[in-house]
Amino acid sequence: MGWTMRLVTAALLLGLAVAVTGEEEDTDLCVYEALPDNDAVLCKGLKVFYPELGNIGCMIVPECNNYRQKITTWPEPIVKFPQALDDAAYILVMVDPDAPSRSSPKARFWRHWLVSDIKGSDMKIGKIQGQELSPYHPPSPPAHSGLHRYQFFVYLQEGRTISLSPKENKTRGSWKMDKFLSHFHLTEPEASTQFMTQYYLDGLSRQNPGVAPDTASGFVAAAVEDSSLIHKLTEKF
Repeated sequence: MGWTMRLVTAALLLGLAVAVTGEEEDTDLCVYEALPDNDAVLCKGLKVFYPELGNIGCMIVPECNNYRQKITTWPEPIVKFPQALDDAAYILVMVDPDAPSRSSPKARFWRHWLVSDIKGSDMKIGKIQGQELSPYHPPSPPAHSGLHRYQFFVYLQEGRTISLSPKENKTRGSWKMDKFLSHFHLTEPEASTQFMTQYYLDGLSRQNPGVAPDTASGFVAAAVEDSSLIHKLTEKF
């Protein structure tokens, strides 16, 4: 191959390498996806803040920055109900209705967090303290189970003493939330929201579709090799 043809080939390879790396950079952008309309109807007046993510209410936790793994290790979020009444008491419930999966929710509801006797003045600023009936347990969707909904509800306590039965205390899964609410005469929530996430390794194969990492690195290596040839030829001529 003549040196002119080598120059052309090297230039083409360099351009292709730039295009590939540029495409990879584009796919690395962190996109926050809103919930579908049929799921968004639950989002009413409640804000849920996690570290790095901010308010994740009514959103799908993005894959970028390893957020789907991080959220399984973070402590409890800040939950704010700005319209809370200062002199009222509230109950906070967090559940997963999709245990072990949305298509087969045999363990619905999985109780992630249950706190009663929260002062309205604290609820306003996201200071969740009171009687912790079920300590916070972070989202932990199983592998290959798809997206899970994590739902938050705030109820007005109105002087009721809230507790879990011995049977309810034995396990968090298959919690009869409807019976619990009915027993304590808790009807409509004052506020609610939800977000979705899934097992952090699921879906990684969708990254950079159509471009295999080995292929991209091969393009870059070839371009680098021929770029050294360009340098030598330009020195010669």
